[in-house]
Amino acid sequence: MRLPWPLPALLAWGLCWALFALLQPRWGLGPALLAAGLLGTLASLAGARWWRRIFIAAGFPLALLLSGAVALPAWAWLLALLLLLAVYPLNAWRDAPLFPTPEGALQGLAAAAPLAAGVRVLDAGCGLGHGLRALRAAYPQAQIEGLEWSWPLAGLCALRCPWARVRRGDIWAADWSAYQLVYVFQRPESMSRVRLQCATMAPGSYVVSLEFALPDTPASAHTVGRDGRPLWIYRLPLAD
Repeated sequence: MRLPWPLPALLAWGLCWALFALLQPRWGLGPALLAAGLLGTLASLAGARWWRRIFIAAGFPLALLLSGAVALPAWAWLLALLLLLAVYPLNAWRDAPLFPTPEGALQGLAAAAPLAAGVRVLDAGCGLGHGLRALRAAYPQAQIEGLEWSWPLAGLCALRCPWARVRRGDIWAADWSAYQLVYVFQRPESMSRVRLQCATMAPGSYVVSLEFALPDTPASAHTVGRDGRPLWIYRLPLAD
C-alpha cells in the first residue's frame, strides 16, 4: 500500500539520518555521506511525482546543511547531483517517470493478444520490473525481456526479475523488430515516438500501451485493468 504524502519523505529522511549517524563515527564523513545519499536517492523511487522524488532525494543533504550539524564540503552537493542523475538520466526525463505497472493492469491481455510459446516479449522502459512481472503472468511461456536507460534501475530490476533478460539501453534507439509484443507505459507526449517504432515491427506482432493510446490510430482491442486504466492493444500493421 502506498503511504500518503509526506510520510514517504519523512520516512526516507529519518532512515538517512539514522544511517549517517551510525556510519560517521566508524567510516568517517565521506563514506557516511555517500551511503546516506545513496539511500535517499533509492528511497526517492517511491515518489509518485517528479517533484516528490527530487524532494525525497535532496531532503537529507539539505537538512544536514541547514542544521549545521556538519559543514558539508562542495563535493557533497556534486555527489548528490550525480546520484540523482544516475537514477534519473537527463535524456530520459522527456519519457515517462518511474511509474510502476499496477497489479492487474494487464488482465485479459493474453486473450486479446494471443502469443505462441517461446516468442520474445519486451517491456520498453521496465523500471523496477512491475511490468515484467505482469507480462510473465500473462505469458508464462514467453521469453520476457526488459530495457531500461537508468543503470541503477536496470540493475535492481535484474535482481528482482532474474528470470527475465534485463538490459540497459535506449528504448528509442533499440530494434523492436525481433519482438512479437512490446509493452509500454509512457506518457502522452511519447506516444508519437512509440508509433514510429511500430514501423520496424513484423506484421502480426503487437504493441500494447497502458493508459495512453497511439495518436490518430484505432486500436485492435482494449481492456480495462483492475484500477480502471485502459490497456490499448495494436496488432501490426497499424490501421490508418
